[in-house]
Amino acid sequence: MELTAVLTPAEEGGYVALNPETGTTTQGETVEEAVANLREATALYLSEFPLPSIGHPVVTVFTIPTPSHA
Repeated sequence: MELTAVLTPAEEGGYVALNPETGTTTQGETVEEAVANLREATALYLSEFPLPSIGHPVVTVFTIPTPSHA
């Protein structure tokens, strides 16, 4: 089963990893560790709550204007 991992830098260092299909979240010091931890957490989640096959989410980026300070 192929799933999505979204990684963002954590304030305290390392990365926060999120699987949007299940909502599982974890962290790791490196990208590789964060993905490995997410794989484990998501597998545990799916063993209790099987996921219907709905396809991959669409992942994109967007920008918003920065508020100007007068």
